[in-house]
Amino acid sequence: MPPLLKIALRAILRNKLRSSLTILGIVIGVGAVIVMVGIGQGAKDLIEKQIESLGTNVLIIIPVSTSHTAARGTEGTITLTADDVAAIAKECREVSHVSANLRTASQVVYGNQNWSTSIVGIHPDYQIIRNWELEAGRFIRSQDVKIMAKVCVLGQTVVGNLFGSLDPVGRWIRINNIPFKVIGVLKAKGQSPMGTDQDDTVLMPYTTVQRKIMGVTHVSAILASSYTATGRFRAIGQITDLLRERHRLRAGDEDDFRIISQVEYASTMTETSRTMTILLGSIASVSLVVGGIGIMNIMLVSTTERTREIGIRMAVGAKERDILLQFLIEATVLSSIGGIIGVISGIVFSKAISLYGGWPSMLTPLPVAIAFLFSNIVGIFFGYYPARKASRLNPIEALRYE
Repeated sequence: MPPLLKIALRAILRNKLRSSLTILGIVIGVGAVIVMVGIGQGAKDLIEKQIESLGTNVLIIIPVSTSHTAARGTEGTITLTADDVAAIAKECREVSHVSANLRTASQVVYGNQNWSTSIVGIHPDYQIIRNWELEAGRFIRSQDVKIMAKVCVLGQTVVGNLFGSLDPVGRWIRINNIPFKVIGVLKAKGQSPMGTDQDDTVLMPYTTVQRKIMGVTHVSAILASSYTATGRFRAIGQITDLLRERHRLRAGDEDDFRIISQVEYASTMTETSRTMTILLGSIASVSLVVGGIGIMNIMLVSTTERTREIGIRMAVGAKERDILLQFLIEATVLSSIGGIIGVISGIVFSKAISLYGGWPSMLTPLPVAIAFLFSNIVGIFFGYYPARKASRLNPIEALRYE
């Protein structure tokens, strides 16, 4: 072990309580940084998974109320129709899949059990657009749409509340006193980024929902997907041109529909999460700075108390550089010990928050390494001034110090 390191360790161990309190500031700082970054990264990972659960390259087309559409009726909004869906599928080359979407809420009954849920009318392409796998049974087919079949596919929340541990496939449920056969069960998707339960749903052919449940001829929205993420811009352009032509909109007229790209939404949510992670990490870093100030304070006290020792060392040949290195090593050792304990504490608290608090936490080696490295930098930065002050003492005056 190098002599200067031995001297530094001896000085630290000489005042165990004071050294422990100094280290505590670094421990809290490093631990707080790791916990905050872990929580931020966990939230980011959760948001990305939720966005991924919504589907791939999804485009959502919704009707929009405009001032000039009131003359056409429908309370100022021109509605989207199944013909619009068919036209998009046929004429928009950048669109890989498209589905009508019709949503309402209703009570679903099985035996003596009932549950209020959302009823969604869809096309078979909906499963591909939403990237939604089946747990059991089959999905809705084109033939079901053509004949307005009274069939449905259930989400896991509905299954749990109506059937418990029973297998629902092949059984009949009632909606508005109309019997519907359960032909499939969807795999669980969990919450959406908006906080809604995606599994609390009943999927049916959109024609069945139109005629047998809602009594309408329009669709609430259209879901489409592009072949690639980059091709979504061309797909949006093609859909826009087609719908404007079909809805007979003149040049200068506002669109009576809106196209929402899932990719832009995902980018916004991810960027927001990343900003929050940086913000949380920055706030926690203040604790490290406070710990560094504590090191500076203790080192200044230490150099004052050891003025005579410094004078003796200089008298027997120690150079200014040796004194500077001695106190810098002491500061670095203090911050390193605090950094190691802080890393361990941060990992333990992150896991505890994730396990007992139900909040997602995800740690990678990089932020842990950065937090430890930063603790050492803090030690060197705040230890430099006391070390430099000690190295510049006058040997004669230092020897006379009482």
